[in-house]
Formats: sequence, structure tokens, C-alpha cells
Amino acid sequence: MRKILLALSFATVLPALADEGMWTFDNFPAATVKEKYGANIDGAWLDRVRRSTIRLSNCTASFVSPDGLILTNHHCVESCLAELSSKDASYVQTGYVSRNRKEEMRCATQVADVLQSMEDITGKVTQAAAGLGEAAANEARKQALTRLEQACEKDSKQKCESVTLYQGGQYFLYKYKRYDDVRLVLAPEADIASFGGDPDNFQFPRWSLDFSMLRAYENGKPAKTPDHLPISFAGPAAGQLVFVSGHPGSTARLETRAELEFERDLALPIWLLRYSELRGRYIEFGKTGEAAARIVEAPLNSLENGIKVRRKLQDALHEDSLLEGKGAAEAALRAKMAGDTGFGDPWADIAKATGIERGLYLPYLFLEGAGGFNSATFRYARALVRAAAERGKPNTERLREYTDSALPRLGQQVLAAVPVYPELENLTLSFSLERMREWLGPDHPVVRQLLAKDSPDHLAASLVAGTQLADPALRKQLWDGGAAAIAASSDPMIRLAIAIDEPSRALRKRFEDEVEAPIAAASEKIAAARFKAYGTNVYPDATFTLRLNYGTVAGWNEAGKEVAPFTRLATAFERATGSSPFLIPASWQKVRDSLDMQTPFCISTTSDIVGGNSGSALIDAQGRIVGLMFDGNIHSISGNYWFDSAKNRGIAVHPAIIREALQKVYHADSVLRELGAR
Repeated sequence: MRKILLALSFATVLPALADEGMWTFDNFPAATVKEKYGANIDGAWLDRVRRSTIRLSNCTASFVSPDGLILTNHHCVESCLAELSSKDASYVQTGYVSRNRKEEMRCATQVADVLQSMEDITGKVTQAAAGLGEAAANEARKQALTRLEQACEKDSKQKCESVTLYQGGQYFLYKYKRYDDVRLVLAPEADIASFGGDPDNFQFPRWSLDFSMLRAYENGKPAKTPDHLPISFAGPAAGQLVFVSGHPGSTARLETRAELEFERDLALPIWLLRYSELRGRYIEFGKTGEAAARIVEAPLNSLENGIKVRRKLQDALHEDSLLEGKGAAEAALRAKMAGDTGFGDPWADIAKATGIERGLYLPYLFLEGAGGFNSATFRYARALVRAAAERGKPNTERLREYTDSALPRLGQQVLAAVPVYPELENLTLSFSLERMREWLGPDHPVVRQLLAKDSPDHLAASLVAGTQLADPALRKQLWDGGAAAIAASSDPMIRLAIAIDEPSRALRKRFEDEVEAPIAAASEKIAAARFKAYGTNVYPDATFTLRLNYGTVAGWNEAGKEVAPFTRLATAFERATGSSPFLIPASWQKVRDSLDMQTPFCISTTSDIVGGNSGSALIDAQGRIVGLMFDGNIHSISGNYWFDSAKNRGIAVHPAIIREALQKVYHADSVLRELGAR
């Protein structure tokens, strides 16, 4: 325990040790890498990698050719595959290979963002909130960010996004080039892409061909992308220095003990209770027929991944060493700030706010969150209702997700022609209404309003049967028609979204004023103290913004047994059972005799990654792709809170198995030529 406690203390208040850290590109520790590994990571290297790295709506990806070809994970395009599928045919199951560019199919809700530059706006944001009370300062901060985003997009013609780092210690404007026409090029079958399924998820050794390819288009033509990363199909050697450029989703390494206790005591247990039951319902629904299995496959895969992650996060928060280390770290920083007038006790302020959050959490979850109305058509309805209301306000007075900067992306999602399955809508909506009544109680005003004379099953069925919002043409009419069209609509989902909007907004306002605002104010004080003590030698928590980390190709010791850092194709065939999730697809069985069974399959590295890094390129010191990150081992999940250099490992697809698949299984000759592999 002592070893972990020390590692945690350093991770939370001191400069990072070992090879941990999710570093921003403007603060990458190149001198440390040079001293330790002898690699010269200069500005030109960083710029080329940055301009070659893509943020998808849910993952990371990389340009790998001058014509907009994109490499990412299969599970990152699974939603696109599902949107292009129907209940009668599933591209998730069968995969897809385009033989020419005319066959590349558009992913309706996907975007590809490439970071062009970063502007420090900390002074402008802090000045806007200076001298104000907590709630007023919180609102002033948001208005300042909206103004800055709006001015940036007007001046730069780029997609501008405000980024909060170090829990409010820094604010940046990240300026992106956005590609909103992203098309599917190639995806293997799910049986090989996710070989091992949920049993192998977050495990190693591993044999998952978790890769797919997309292409960015501009003006109807493949985008010109001179900045791209070549693939070294030979892959890396054991012990080799490697880098991961990607967009880790979120971490909580800088959060306070009170915030972690809230996660441990309330947020994680409630999530796991609800979604473990929903998982069971998904599984039973999938057993009712082949069409049902196809419909539920993608959401079930996503849900099972989420459950495994949160179970291990909860386990981590029950490690006494974690919270003891967090308390020690806070005490050390408190001691450094002793005598600093005006500093107060921001840790106590956060503890008080999280106490209020405990009382607001359930109603906020079920009314303002998605907990009570888990339905695609309801999400459309709420977006349409609120967009109509918010667009009538000055830009700085809107909810942040409805500002001028956010509306184009929201419109793309709302208007996309994607399938909506009434059977699945009934399942998820009735379940969420049941849980809302259970957790809020039958006497809660909104529960009584909806269910005093109705059952969750009947209400869900009538809403799903009556709504027409699955039709993108109707959604476009309502989107374009604005407030007048919404007011005139008799669609039951629209009427439901209107009916609960006022109490939901009131709850959100109370949460923002009583929880969000004091935590933001206190976190800024802690960030200032951390900067004063340690500077920017501490990396910021992940925020689904671009980061770079470094590590080596390495296994680890598990219960006295050394785990090697590479796996081989032969073992995948040895592990195959003939049934999912250990099924080798027919396309592979057909060419089995031609395959090189010693082809490296997956790689283990010391890379410090979390969710959002999926699809990130594993890069060597020459700037070549030598792997494709897709997962971590079971120990990596606790990386949300700390980095254990002895056991935390990232897992990547080896490029040699990608080439073997493209050449011998999928006969993707045009892709191979584009990659320079033929």
C-alpha cells in the first residue's frame, strides 16, 4: 500500500514521475524526454503530429495519407456502422470495404477536428469574473467564454472552443479546422475487431483487430492533408520509446477528496445499479430475434464497456491509500499556503458544495440529465425545444450548449438521417421512467405530473407510438420553424419536453449557483496555489483536448508472472471457440493457410491513457505510426485517479496485423497503395 500512496501523493501535488502525464502540446517536457531517452522532440515534430491528429466526436484518429485517409479504432466507428445499418442488415456484424472512393459512405453524425492553434485567455476570463460573488462570477465566466468563442470564430473562420485546464487555473481558446463530411472507407467484422468481447475487455494478452478507416472530405472531394503520419508496418521493438497523441476524455487526478468521496458514495453506485439492470434488459431483448440482436448490438457493447470501467473505478475509490494520499496531498499544499491572506479554505468550500450536490444529484440526474427520459426521440425533442427558446436570446445569455458556436454541431446531430427503432425506444424509455419513479418517489411533482394516472410502460408506449420525430424531415421543419413551430406542434415528445422544461431549468440553475459556482471559485484558488508551489510541472487533468504522452513498449509482472508485450496471430486461432465473442470470421478462415501466424497482433505499452485516447496513434521518435491504441489493461482503469507505472498499461493494435488483414483478408489494394504498402 505504501508504494501506491507515495505514487498518488506525487501525482496529485508534485511534478510527474516515471513516464506519466497527459501533457498539452505547448507544455510538453521535451527536455526530460531528451535527457532520459535521447530523443529530440522539437517544435517541428510537435507541429506535424498535432496537425496530423484528429478529434472525432467520440475518439481520436490520425491522418495517414495526403488525401484525407483516417486511421482509428473499429469501436470508434461502431455508431457510424449502426447508423448505416438497418434491422435487416448490420455493418457492425459484416464489416464494410469500399473498393473505390465512390463507395465511401458518409457518417451522418461524425466530425473530424484538427487543432490549429491555442490562445491563452486566462487573463480575460479571470478579469470578467473579478470582484463578483460566486454565482455572478460563474455566470460572468460563461458569458466571457461565449463572447471569446464568438469573436474567435468570426475572425479566424475556424471552430473555436474554450478549454478549462487545471480546474480553472488556465483558460485557452483552441482553434480547430473542422471536417463535417466524414465517410466510411473500411471496417472489419465485429467478431475480429472485438475478438474476446466483454470477457477480454481491459485484459492483456489480447487479439482484437480494433481498427477502421475513414476519409475526410471538403466540398465533396477528399480533403488535402499534407500533414499526415506514415505507418511503419514493422512496428516497435520491446523497450522502445513511443508516444501517444490523442484526446483523453477525463481524469480526476486533481480533484479534491470531497469530490472523490461523492463519486464513491453516490454517483458511481447509482450509475452501476441503473445500467447493470438495463444491460440485462438489452441482453434479453437481443435474444428475441436476429433483428433485435442487430439493433441492440452497438448500445450493448458501449454499455458493457461502461459498466466494467465504473466497477473498477469504484474499486479504486475503496482503496484506503487513494483517499489517504489525497488527504496528505491537500494537507501539504495547505501547509505551503499557510499565512497567505485571502486564501481561505477552498477544500472546505468544495466539501460544502458537494454536500449540497448530494441532495440535488438524483432530481438533477432524472430531470435535467438523461436518467428519466432515455430515448432518442426525447433527446431530439429537448434539443428542438431548447434551441428554439435559446436562439431568441442574446448569444451570451444562452445555455452554453446553444450558443452560436455550438449550434452548427447540434444541428448536424439533430437533422442527421439515422435509424430510430421503436422497439429499443420503448425499452429504454419505459426503463428510465420506472427508475425515475423509484428513485424520486411517486410523490415528486414531475413524477406525479407524468405517472399519477399512468404506468411507465403505457406512457412510454404511447409516446413512442405517437411521436413523429424519427422523421428527419419533421425535425428539420421544427428546427427551421423555431419557437412558433414548437408552440404549434402536437407531437407528444415535443409536448413532454415543454412540460418538464421549467422544473428542469430551475433545477439546473440551482445546481449551477449552489454547486458549480462555489466549486469553480474554490478550484481556481487551489489551482493558483498549485501553480505557486509547482508551476506547470504538473500536467492538467484530461478534458478531451489534445495531449501527448511518452512511454515504452513493455509488459508487466502479474502475480509473479511476466506478461510479454506482444501477442501473435496464431494464438487467436488457438483461442477461437467457433462462437462469439471468440469467433474468427469466415473471411479469415477462408484464407487461413495464406496467413503468417507469427504476425504480431497487439502491443502493451507504459502509455498513460484513458477513454478518449481510443484510436490514438502510437508514434515512434521519427514521427511514424507503430501502433493503434484501443484499450488499457485492467489496472489502467484506476488511471482516472492515479498512474501506477508498475502495472498501468495501454494496449495497441500492431500495424503488421493491419497490413496482413488489408492484403490477405480484405484485399483492400487501393488502401494499401495509398498507405504506400504495395
